[in-house]
Amino acid sequence: MLSANETTTVLLCGVGGQGTILAADLLARAAMASGVQVKVSEIHGMSQRGGAVTTVVRFGSSVKSMVADKGCCDCVVSFEKMEALRNLPFLKKGGFLLVNDEVIKPQSVATGKASMPARMSQTLAEEDAMLIPAASLAAQAGTAKAANVVLLGALSVSLDFNQEVWEECIKQRVPAKFVEANLAAFAAGRAFAQK
Repeated sequence: MLSANETTTVLLCGVGGQGTILAADLLARAAMASGVQVKVSEIHGMSQRGGAVTTVVRFGSSVKSMVADKGCCDCVVSFEKMEALRNLPFLKKGGFLLVNDEVIKPQSVATGKASMPARMSQTLAEEDAMLIPAASLAAQAGTAKAANVVLLGALSVSLDFNQEVWEECIKQRVPAKFVEANLAAFAAGRAFAQK
């Protein structure tokens, strides 16, 4: 388990529309509510057109910078496999990788200008990635749009924040009509990671 007292760096990555920024916001809120310093850095790119979205959340007793260089992230949480591969260089030795078991073809692949990388799943397996069926777990919880919160639930198992803190942050941040489904999605992600 990662200690909240030491500086911890989590990189969340996905494509526009997957809820990467909401997930990062919930992580930052959980860290603040747990009494540690937090710094957040976001890169949106062409997120509204399905482009890459990357957010770094750093937290601990003393966080000096929000910058995450290659090889310094304790955890990479990827909302799809291609972004996991693209951001793999940021994972430090001994870090861990949580990946939504989904592939979203980039525009260049959809138009035939590029092809998907070979051995995607094998490369992730070699990195000991935990592949999480986040979309199906979220759908079972009540809304497929909560795949981001499933991934947060899986991440929460490795962080030193109380489950109640996470749940309170979800209640405060998510629109009221989606709170129950998001709480169920969070619980599903935790249960999957604890198996």
